[in-house]
This record gives sequence, structure tokens and C-alpha cells, in this order.
Amino acid sequence: MSTSTTPSVLFVCVHNAGRSQMAAAFLTHLGGDRVQVRSAGSAPADTVNPAVLEALAEVGIDISAETPKVLTTEAVQSSDVVITMGCGDACPYFPGKRYLDWQLEDPAGQGVAAVRPIRDEIERRILGLLAELGIEPAA
Repeated sequence: MSTSTTPSVLFVCVHNAGRSQMAAAFLTHLGGDRVQVRSAGSAPADTVNPAVLEALAEVGIDISAETPKVLTTEAVQSSDVVITMGCGDACPYFPGKRYLDWQLEDPAGQGVAAVRPIRDEIERRILGLLAELGIEPAA
């Protein structure tokens, strides 16, 4: 863990336009200020996937102001948990960090109907992560 008492989680995917954005949004929504949340990609897209925006809006989460961000070594170094999103993304490795790989379908090029099950699986995993971190999810 970092020197602060607030755990820090980084979600990584190649384009940072779908899965990692959804995961960061759910963790921010459910964890509030009790967890620091970042997301990034090794080759960020220009915009977040519109079907992802729609699928999250359906559950009351608005990430329309978010933009894909580039993965930096500093982001990895300052995170306690680094979660790749099943896309085989290259991520710098630092001892003492917890690394997870969540194998998830890619929402790229999919409509909102195909994104909903991915969204729901990400929410389920975020609830499990919060439990592991000892953080009660927000209502």
C-alpha cells in the first residue's frame, strides 16, 4: 500500500475507452473518496466509446467528461493495485504492487446491448475489489 491510508487503483487497457473507463467509473461511484482511482491506456483512443457512455448512463453514472489517458510509469508507481482489462496490455512492473488481470470482452465496435453484460460483470468485480480493500460500497 501507499504511504496514505487511502488505497490507489489503476485500471489499464490499450485504448482506455471502454473496460478501464467503466471500471474506474464504478470504483469512483461505489468507493467515493475512500479510494483513489486512475485509468489509462498504452495507445489511448480519442474519445470514450459512446456505447460505454450510454451503458453507464443507464445505471446513473455519467462519464461524458472523461477522456482516454496515456499510461505512464508514474501512474503505475503511485498505485497500490494495477488491474489490466484482459487485453494483454504491456504494463511496467514494480515489486510490491498488486497486479490483477480481469479477462473481459472488448466493447469496441459493439452496441449498448453487447456492452451491458460487460458493464454488469465489471460492477460485480468492483464490488469484490471493494470487499478485498475493506471498503463498504456507497449505496
